[in-house]
Amino acid sequence: MSTAPPSKRDKLQWEYPVAGLISGFATLTVKYPLDLVSTRLQVNDGRLFSQFPRYKNTAHAIFTIARFDGLKGLYAGFLAGILGASISSGLALVGYARAKQKHAERKEEKFSPGLASIVETGVLVCLCANPVWIVKTRLQLQTPLHQTRPYSGLYDAFRTIVREEGFRALFRGIVPGLFLVAYGAIHLTVYQELHKTLAHLKTKGSNIQHQNPDKILNSVDSAILGATSKAAAILPAYPFHVIRTRLQLRPDSDGISRYKNSWHVVKETARFEGVRGFYKGITANLLKNIPAASITFVVYENVLKLLKQEKE
Repeated sequence: MSTAPPSKRDKLQWEYPVAGLISGFATLTVKYPLDLVSTRLQVNDGRLFSQFPRYKNTAHAIFTIARFDGLKGLYAGFLAGILGASISSGLALVGYARAKQKHAERKEEKFSPGLASIVETGVLVCLCANPVWIVKTRLQLQTPLHQTRPYSGLYDAFRTIVREEGFRALFRGIVPGLFLVAYGAIHLTVYQELHKTLAHLKTKGSNIQHQNPDKILNSVDSAILGATSKAAAILPAYPFHVIRTRLQLRPDSDGISRYKNSWHVVKETARFEGVRGFYKGITANLLKNIPAASITFVVYENVLKLLKQEKE
């Protein structure tokens, strides 16, 4: 008894995570020093006795780290960053593709992933990636000012955290992290909607208006759409980055964490630093994310086109 070959829709599944992984790697490599600087600026709370160096601004931080630690210092925790980005991008894009496939099966005109799909993907990404993000944050923040034994690498950080703080410590910051992953899914949706809108505007009144948008838009269009959709999403979401980073700080030498939970971070930051405290390091974050979003979607769209052409 012969079975029917899988439909084209069923086949087009794996290229989404593959395109996401490749674009994510290219983007992370370029933006990582700014990611590290942003993390270090986020924890500068202005206290007199701090285990973190003080930087005047983004440029001062980059030059200071490069001067004393070299290129290695600017890429501290890079392996954890690659692992975390791979897990997050792969799972988020698979979740998005699944939501889009469900939409196509319902044959609705406009696609917008439902809240259930976003929450489902967000929870999955948080649970799988949060242990890696906390290790990346700890490795990025390691300086000679620390009074505790430094982690020697990715594996040693995992082992030491579990031994000294317990398994639950790997999930510190998961609540603000969940908001950030949901925001990432929304960002992807905004990009797709802008993608369709621009394709419509470029073909309006022409004889190619029914052509596939992938063939109408070029790399410059993808870069502009990626940057625009990212910029619109950064400002309201940024405080969650600060809250998560501060929650993931390594405990002091006495084993006591500076912050108990998300609400404690909010209260302490508002009390001692005001609203500006929730936007520490935003310049570095904007510098890394706006160009990074452009690079990500240019690479993603082009890799996706190549993979689809191979399958056809």
